[in-house]
Amino acid sequence: MYRRDRARLPAAERRRQIVEVTTHLIAERGFWGLSMQDVADGCGLTVPGLLHHVGSKDGLLLAVLDHRDEEDIRSVNEQAPASLRETCVALVRRNAAQPEIVRLFAVLEAESLTPDHPAHAYFNERQQRTVEMLAELAVDAQDPAALARQVVALMDGLQLQWLRYPETIDLVAEWELASAALFTP
Repeated sequence: MYRRDRARLPAAERRRQIVEVTTHLIAERGFWGLSMQDVADGCGLTVPGLLHHVGSKDGLLLAVLDHRDEEDIRSVNEQAPASLRETCVALVRRNAAQPEIVRLFAVLEAESLTPDHPAHAYFNERQQRTVEMLAELAVDAQDPAALARQVVALMDGLQLQWLRYPETIDLVAEWELASAALFTP
């Protein structure tokens, strides 16, 4: 069925719209609760029109994840942090400003623990890259990889608490308190 009410957008802009709509829907429902019809409706497309841009539901998921990683890396790099501690503060501040994205990643990371999830390999590789990147910044640590894993665990745990109790938990303040102990020489 052809929809006359949909706006014609350049391919890059349409893809950005698809990623934004999908991001919102996954954060709200999880990947398994996501329907291609809901994404298509949110973008004013038909399902075949949506598939033209993303290929499949798995392709849609990976497009969302890749886009968010690119945005996060760009944002943190713009702040030019010089140390592990500064990098972590930049990440926590960025995450505090985008609860929907943090929720999206928390939901997907938990769902992807099962090997049959389409993002299982993505999150395994992302975890390894994150630990390696943070370990490279932990130049003064006795065991940089262990410190990097602890940083990730602390960030993830605090983010879950913040998402559950946003009205009473200040993510940045909680990070500053907890990281003071973590980074004490």
